[in-house]
Amino acid sequence: MEIREWNYLIAIAEEKSISKAAERLFMAQSSLSQFLSVMESELGCRLFVRTSTGVRPTEEGRLMTEYAYRALSEYHSVRDQMQDIRDLQRGRVIMGISSFRGSFLMPPVLNAFHMEYPGIRVEIREENSMVLEQLLQKGEIDLALLVLPATDFKGVVEPLMADEICLITRQGHPVLEKTRPTPSGSRSKIARCIDVRDTMEYEYLLSDYDTILGREARRIFRERGLTPTAHNEKLSAFFAASMGAAGLGLAFTYHSSHRYYPNAEYISLGEDGKFLKLGLAMPPGRYHSRAAEALKETMQRVLGE
Repeated sequence: MEIREWNYLIAIAEEKSISKAAERLFMAQSSLSQFLSVMESELGCRLFVRTSTGVRPTEEGRLMTEYAYRALSEYHSVRDQMQDIRDLQRGRVIMGISSFRGSFLMPPVLNAFHMEYPGIRVEIREENSMVLEQLLQKGEIDLALLVLPATDFKGVVEPLMADEICLITRQGHPVLEKTRPTPSGSRSKIARCIDVRDTMEYEYLLSDYDTILGREARRIFRERGLTPTAHNEKLSAFFAASMGAAGLGLAFTYHSSHRYYPNAEYISLGEDGKFLKLGLAMPPGRYHSRAAEALKETMQRVLGE
């Protein structure tokens, strides 16, 4: 098999649909279907069976897909070593990060990295921390920013920074009149703090329960015996923060988003607040390219504490 064919097989397996896989690969569905038919004919067995919603791998298909993952991982490892021979003049790094966090942390990092290594291309893979851990284990990405402690990751994670969960709203919002100076001994870098009980007359904009911000918000309300007014409770973290910054309500966010919303107001939650630890991880047990190491060093320089 050729490299592109490994990618074809993986795309079908991951998308569970030939049409969606073809869209992802920027190719015609008929061409991808023909590739699969030819491969199955050469192997003498079915790799995928059709279902009411798409396709699923047969046992032979699962084995072939696992082989494709391993083959691509080995190919990337050899390619990384060959790139290093060119002394960081050319190359590629696949960086994994969550969508919301990447929106405001990565632009200054990528700008600094491009200035120093203009020939190295950085490709971003946006997933949550649990998926990123799995991609690292399989060697499908070169570097990832994970929430600590890692759930199932078996490699080393180097601490990078702590990010405070806080509230965001617009300048001049009446809730600001109920804030007080953050105590001098606090870990928070935010000038003003508030008791969440003093915010209950204002509308909240909440993320879904299966997100970190959504879970933390509900934990705070539950422990205080509070029931907030929230007409929107399943927003993405990015959408909620943007609406909060526009003054449409109070939203939970990370303090590091001040890079993205410089004109918004941030309020520490004091004792109710939480600091999220973030760390950098690379795939365990495989070669780490100099380009990936260089990106990690840039992130440590730009974002590290």
